[in-house]
Amino acid sequence: MNRKVRYNESIYTRKSIKAALMGSAIAIGTAGIGTPVLAQDSVEDNAGSNIIIVTARKQNETLQETPVTVTSIGGDTLDKFQVNEVADVVSRIPALNVQVGGSGAGGQISLRGVGTTNISAAFDSAVAFDFDGVSMSTMRLVQASFFDVEQIDILKGPQSLFFGKSASAGVFSVRSANPTADWEVGGKASYEFEEEGYTVGGYISGPVSDTLGIRVAAQYQNIDKYVELEAGTPSVFADSGKALKNFVGRVTLQWDPTDNFSANLKLNYNHNFGDSLLGHSDIDCGANGLPDDVFLSVPGVSIPSNSTCDIQDGLYPHPDGHPALQVIAPGTIGADRYQGQSYNETNTVFVRLAMDLELSDTLTLSTVSGFLDLDNEHIDHFSYVGILPNGDPGGLPAPFTDALTQHTQEIRLTSDFDGMFNFMVGGFWESRSQPLQTSQNAFLGSFLFPDSRGITYDWVADRTTKSEALSFFGSMSLDITDELELSGGVRWTDEQKTHRTSFPFVHNALTFLNGIVGGIGLVVPEGFQTGPIKFSDSNISPEVTLKYQATPDLNFYASYKTGFKSGGVDNSSLPTASIQLVVPGFAEQYPALYPDPEAARAAALSSLIYDSETAKGGEVGVKAIFGNGAFRINTAAFYFVFDDLQVQNFDGAAVRFLTINAGELTTKGFDVDWSWRTPVDGLSFSGALGYTDAKFTDTFISQDPDGIPGNADDVDLDGRRAARAPKWSGNIAFDWTLPMSDTLEFGVNGNAAYSSSYFAGNNNFNDYVQDSYVTLDGAVSIGHPDGQWKLSLIGVNLTNEIWANTVGDRPFLPAGGDDRVVTQNRGRQLFVEAAFKF
Repeated sequence: MNRKVRYNESIYTRKSIKAALMGSAIAIGTAGIGTPVLAQDSVEDNAGSNIIIVTARKQNETLQETPVTVTSIGGDTLDKFQVNEVADVVSRIPALNVQVGGSGAGGQISLRGVGTTNISAAFDSAVAFDFDGVSMSTMRLVQASFFDVEQIDILKGPQSLFFGKSASAGVFSVRSANPTADWEVGGKASYEFEEEGYTVGGYISGPVSDTLGIRVAAQYQNIDKYVELEAGTPSVFADSGKALKNFVGRVTLQWDPTDNFSANLKLNYNHNFGDSLLGHSDIDCGANGLPDDVFLSVPGVSIPSNSTCDIQDGLYPHPDGHPALQVIAPGTIGADRYQGQSYNETNTVFVRLAMDLELSDTLTLSTVSGFLDLDNEHIDHFSYVGILPNGDPGGLPAPFTDALTQHTQEIRLTSDFDGMFNFMVGGFWESRSQPLQTSQNAFLGSFLFPDSRGITYDWVADRTTKSEALSFFGSMSLDITDELELSGGVRWTDEQKTHRTSFPFVHNALTFLNGIVGGIGLVVPEGFQTGPIKFSDSNISPEVTLKYQATPDLNFYASYKTGFKSGGVDNSSLPTASIQLVVPGFAEQYPALYPDPEAARAAALSSLIYDSETAKGGEVGVKAIFGNGAFRINTAAFYFVFDDLQVQNFDGAAVRFLTINAGELTTKGFDVDWSWRTPVDGLSFSGALGYTDAKFTDTFISQDPDGIPGNADDVDLDGRRAARAPKWSGNIAFDWTLPMSDTLEFGVNGNAAYSSSYFAGNNNFNDYVQDSYVTLDGAVSIGHPDGQWKLSLIGVNLTNEIWANTVGDRPFLPAGGDDRVVTQNRGRQLFVEAAFKF
């Protein structure tokens, strides 16, 4: 690995390589000869076997023959249990943890104890989110709903060879449905009783001509009590609940003009509007069991907490605001629409074009072009609690905007020779622009003391990160014998990032309280700009696999894999004076304070830079089918070591982010995935089991309150279990369809999931521990055997089990305060649903 941190240097030009990749996509599109490029075939339930097609190695293979640990969930299962967001999948996948909401990235996905914090939008996810063949670089998409999905695949372990730089821990892959060969119309409507919400959606699909197919699908969701507030919590809503509204629309075009060319275009739009970004985030009151006040820097100024300290009641203490307490600086996003209401709004446009050109009977050239435009705007109270003595909301609102524009281009050349050797080579390019604007209204109680312009905010920060990634990859497979295959490959990746931070507004009360020392204030002056801070890194990620197909139904494999996730620049820096040191020439102005200016600047840059994350290790597995396809079992044992795991913690008392690299994390264990189609007509069982032992195995200073390493206050987590890594997890499910007549059938389905206890944070040895829990889902239905109509009653999390996904300090803690923010899952949901298809 070659890591470089640069400042005020230009990124080297790669226009010729980028143009070649883009030009190849255009050439394929204009050539007009190729083969179908369905991103992933559907699950086929044949009389003698359950054939599941996956693309874990960027080619269509059956689940049983691909030497990768994959769990697949078909569209039928997603429909039966109202799975319409990423977090709903956890009950089916052992060692999967999903957290929705919170500041920064807006969500996180962890697999086998490895994931990326939701606090910072600067980090890529360690578990790549792959949508229709395009990897996304933002976890804001975890908040979005999905529907009309053909299949979800979870790939565990590093997948960098085929999926690139942000798949160091695995891949969460979603495949939407494609046009059908015949005209088909379907729809469904449901009502949910606990959260008082309804969902309506439908699709129309079929051939426009002999060569062109189309599928148009849309869904709208309106939930009145997505978050239900604790009694007495101020809200602009009479029912004391915070709502969520989702609209998703998609158009898919499948074009097959000749036998040798195919193009598949997907156009997606998602509008997500909620009354709170904080979502299901409750307050754990720590060892003393008492809520801590919201403590401000002005001596004697604090706001009483309204938390009940009950994190199992499904009620949340997030107040709305009071417009009189919030006057936003002109030019700040959200200044023209805040009316005392917290809100979270995301608009997402996604376009994907996949094309295949069959150059010959043995060579296929494929391209996948992706475009993502995401805009998020929210205002919320990141004190999470607080009511003023007169009963008005005392929470401390702050507006954020987070945007992302991403362009990707991949091109692959794949062989299909009759001989023992085959290959795939390709290139990938990604360009991203990610502006982030944040504000703070609280630190000095400035809403009580507006500045001379009447503005109540402490500061406004504009932060923008631009990045460009380029990679080339190649893989080969060698059939040593009819049963023995050796495959492997390597990906080279280079990523470069440029970050800028500016503070266009700083409250003049801060200037008054600056306490000038040696000519340097405690905060930056209004209008301060860092200039460009640059980071670059390159990596080579090899992989090798040996597969032995003992029989058509018995497959053994062993793999060595590596993973890579680029480092970068922290985008959560505060306007403290120290950030001025990153500007060349600043330290030289104060020789008494900084006798070694270069060292001072290097230290300031180091506090903002985080290193790249790498992984290496392997797995061995067995995939088997017995009883003429009736019973399937897949097992794998794994051992991986992650170096420089990217972590961000939050210090609630100092109100600062700690962006660090954990020295080393080792995760090992095994996975079992099985299904059984019983001799009883229509009855089948399935399940999964996972054992994970994930620990920090080298020095990891997770907390350093005084900022001086090596002191007694440092907290070293070496030897502690990783967060969100239960030792045991699994599920068991059944599906039973009973024919009542030629035109009527009855269905019953159930799923039970288990997780053992785990740490929910990465702060210290006394972190919050989530106890073991069991969840139950169930559904009963009656309808036509061909799906022409169906009525269903669906229960999700029937026991109303509430568990912690992540835990961290609550902001604005007083000295000795121990309140913690606990992000949780949704509670029980009960649906009645009507569906039709003809």
